[in-house]
Amino acid sequence: MGGMDSIVKQRADAPPGFFEAEAAGIRWLADAGGAAVAAVVDVAAGRIELERVEHVEPTARAAHQFGRDLATTHKAGAPAFGSGPDGWDGPLFIGRREMPRVESESWGEFYATGRVLPFADAAVAAGNITEAELQTVQKACEAVTAGHFDDDAPPSRIHGDLWGGNVLFGPQGVVMIDPAAHGGHAETDLAMLALFGAPHLAEIINGYQSVAPLRSGWEERIPLHQLHPLAVHAAGHGRSYGVELARAARATLGLTG
Repeated sequence: MGGMDSIVKQRADAPPGFFEAEAAGIRWLADAGGAAVAAVVDVAAGRIELERVEHVEPTARAAHQFGRDLATTHKAGAPAFGSGPDGWDGPLFIGRREMPRVESESWGEFYATGRVLPFADAAVAAGNITEAELQTVQKACEAVTAGHFDDDAPPSRIHGDLWGGNVLFGPQGVVMIDPAAHGGHAETDLAMLALFGAPHLAEIINGYQSVAPLRSGWEERIPLHQLHPLAVHAAGHGRSYGVELARAARATLGLTG
């Protein structure tokens, strides 16, 4: 295994490009000069060695600084919605699941067709979402694809799987791990933090807004931006996420009225 200062993740059954994609995402996020990411020590087929992050008690100050830094990361941008890390044209993953490479000038088209519907279909196959719920999700995705939620914000450089477990409070501040990095909407990262909670989340948001004020209505749009992580979870983690996915789809439809 890795030394005292590193940690090794290995998977004998890793699909081609699995850890290489993670390494590319880490480097791309780090290049933004914003939020810290656990550095890649070494990467090869089936394994990655990463800088070890020592855990410390989360503080409001560290959370606020992380919010500021995350806004800087987002502002570094991406070539298109759905684009992968610079220099990486291999597959993209979220957790163990592959994310389709769908690129678009329209955030809504990319998000619905590349980040929600493929995983919703997998959730149906897994028996975690009913046909009626799927129809609700599809209806919401039609509104999203039609550009109902598109704004003039350029693609942000997002972490892509920013739940609380991937936000580590270390001695030097917050360090991110396990990205599913791609060009997306900044609000998606923040909605994912809200999904399972994060220490001092209000301070993270405050810090973020001090650098990049969020557009009005961002809180109402949280369910929209949670469609992706909920669909991913519904595909692999049980029926309860299918129920939540349908609820978020209804909330999204409620915003189109």
